Amino acid sequence: MNHPTELPAVHEAWLPREHPLHRPRHGRRQLTALVCALLFFSAPVLSWLFGARAEPLENRPLAAFPSITDGWGVLTGLNPWATENLPFRKNAVQSVDALSRGVFGEPARLEGGSHTSPIGTGQVDAKPPLDETVFPNVIEGKNGWLYLGHDVSYRCVPKMELDRVIAGLKRWRSVVEASGRRFQLVIAPDKSTVYPENMPDSYPGQDCSAKAQAEFWRRVPAATGAIDMRGQLRQVAERNGRPIYHDIDTHWTHEGGVAMTYQLAERLRPGTTATWKVLPSRQYDHSADIPDLLGQDRTVPIQAYSLAPDGGADNTRFQASNFHQPLHLSSPPKPGMIDRPMRMVGDSFSQFASPYLAAAFTDVTIAHPDTVAENPQAMGSLLAEGEIVTFELSERFVAGGRYAMLDPAVADQAGAVLAQHPVR
Repeated sequence: MNHPTELPAVHEAWLPREHPLHRPRHGRRQLTALVCALLFFSAPVLSWLFGARAEPLENRPLAAFPSITDGWGVLTGLNPWATENLPFRKNAVQSVDALSRGVFGEPARLEGGSHTSPIGTGQVDAKPPLDETVFPNVIEGKNGWLYLGHDVSYRCVPKMELDRVIAGLKRWRSVVEASGRRFQLVIAPDKSTVYPENMPDSYPGQDCSAKAQAEFWRRVPAATGAIDMRGQLRQVAERNGRPIYHDIDTHWTHEGGVAMTYQLAERLRPGTTATWKVLPSRQYDHSADIPDLLGQDRTVPIQAYSLAPDGGADNTRFQASNFHQPLHLSSPPKPGMIDRPMRMVGDSFSQFASPYLAAAFTDVTIAHPDTVAENPQAMGSLLAEGEIVTFELSERFVAGGRYAMLDPAVADQAGAVLAQHPVR
């Protein structure tokens, strides 16, 4: 005899309708939910067939369709894929933001961000939150300046502790130098670090962000030998009479890229820049990345430069790349150039430096940090082609432990390849 508390031997959908445990397999609510889900997930495909295309709102590719090899990740990956690949998404973001500003007088809470936070501004954060969604994606500062919310959220909710980040950077220096190569590390400061005066008087995460920022700059350059460009960037800006970061874009200007190129060349061969001649060249409009997060299409004026290492003809090369496919740039040697091959790991800040690196180095290849983590052995082979290995990494990603390549195990795998091809 079955115990009275045992579960029924059949699915509850097949029990008699009057049974207290009866649950219809396809009730009206379930059917409605299934239809809505089908429309949501099929909309990107159907709209694509009719010619509509989704536009990325952030400075990264749209979410890819999940692979069947991801296991249960196929299900969890469908939501971001369907959301990001919906056409007219930017129009929807613009409408929601306009409605929020018109009715409530504040920006809309978009992309999972929030403009209120359980972290009280003006108080000490005893413990940062575990959920990044309490932070806004865009911080609206003074004088019309916009800041990327990750400047704050990544510091307050790091993926790696700072000790582990430092250990990873030191491990990279160790394996590169053990192979006989020269190692250089540049940390591109956040805009909020170089221009804190245009940040709002209060914002979510203000205290935990300031604390993490101070500890980062106190410890990281000293422990890793990273080039600290904060002072020089302000000096260049004051000399030129304009900010070295765009007011509505998160990156430095071409002047920042030139400044980094000067720093790298002088550390490799002091005095080599004495013959350099840098002059303003073309101007063009650049699509600003931060307004995209608000569904806005805005541009910033870009002033590019020529760089003649020998004081003669311009030697820059402007070649667009996100470095996910390594970008190789080479030119015949001239006086004032570094003629040793350099292999570089750089992110979007290096996009504003690559024309000048091409002018100053006879042989340079730049790869993205994500590429390093995806295939450390292949990247080890690429780095082994150079006698100089340079890293340019963004402050927010380093401070937040967001680079997978900071895992010392990644450095060890690439280092094993470098060790097989030492520089004598």
